[in-house]
Amino acid sequence: MTAFFDSLTFVDAIGSFGALIVVVAYFATQMRMMNSDDLAFPVVNLIGSVLIVFSLMQNFNLASMLIEGFWIIISVIGIIQHFRLRRAG
Repeated sequence: MTAFFDSLTFVDAIGSFGALIVVVAYFATQMRMMNSDDLAFPVVNLIGSVLIVFSLMQNFNLASMLIEGFWIIISVIGIIQHFRLRRAG
């Protein structure tokens, strides 16, 4: 196990932290600790996805980059929608 942690790079750590952020946000919505309608949900997902993309720039994987690209787009749409609904109502 020590060899595994010794082999982790800074980029791997950033990407792993991003994955943890995305999973925790999803878990929090499932446990009703976070509401997916709140601004925090798309913002947290956006941050996590950006960190994952940062690691993918070093260790590229097309499938992972595609899913993170879509995750970023969806998160940005959610942020925009939040502010549009807030302005309208």
